[in-house]
Amino acid sequence: MVSGKWKGLILWYLRDETLRYGEIRKKLDGITQKMLTQTLRDLEKHQLVSRKVYPVVPPKVEYTITEYGLKLIPIFEKMVEWGNDVGAQIGEVYECDENVSS
Repeated sequence: MVSGKWKGLILWYLRDETLRYGEIRKKLDGITQKMLTQTLRDLEKHQLVSRKVYPVVPPKVEYTITEYGLKLIPIFEKMVEWGNDVGAQIGEVYECDENVSS
């Protein structure tokens, strides 16, 4: 449901604001148009993101995280917190190893 390189990032960016396709693409350095389209469709299929199409020319499409998708954000926040803690601990281990080697 949220596996893969891009899904978590897309949900993270949508947590605070509605974004258009081009805005999402600018935030995701290296994603192809095809991959972004597939990923957004998959997130929509799993009801994590909603897609609103406006009947205007040129086409205007906006993506918003759903209530269901918002429930994942605290999990992502905990993962970031964990990563920061582990990163700090690993940094301390490397510092200790360097001091022992000297």
